[in-house]
Amino acid sequence: MRAMDAATAAALAALVRNERVAALGTLRAGAPDVSLVAYLPAPDFSSIRLRLSRLAWHTQDLRCDARASLAIIQADDGRPDPQTLARVTLRGEAAPMPDADREFMAVKTAWLARFPESAVTFELADFSFWSLAVRDARFVAGLGRTHNLSAPDLTRAALA
Repeated sequence: MRAMDAATAAALAALVRNERVAALGTLRAGAPDVSLVAYLPAPDFSSIRLRLSRLAWHTQDLRCDARASLAIIQADDGRPDPQTLARVTLRGEAAPMPDADREFMAVKTAWLARFPESAVTFELADFSFWSLAVRDARFVAGLGRTHNLSAPDLTRAALA
């Protein structure tokens, strides 16, 4: 594994900030389950915010086992070799964010700026914010350009 240079860190930061949907991996009855979710990264990438329905399998799974992964993948642009698309898998533990949390209003404002059509979810009782506390990550900047990252590494990329 090579150390991540400034250009690679910038590519990682752009990927996490610019994509809006990811694959959320949870454990369902001991087996992996993956679903599509919208996400909002914390400015320092220490956590990823999700707006989840308690009716969804992934939310039910997280209530039983907080361990989760989130795969963010560069949008397919039709290139001949899709293995060269950038992607990052973030691993950590998820927890619900109470509506009374001091961060709630700031997260809600940022969420609605990113996903204005989701305003209806704030009128539905089954939706709430969850926060995935990022423990580590694996960033593939392209074929053969892989980086194992700690949470502090991600924060350095976010702040670079």
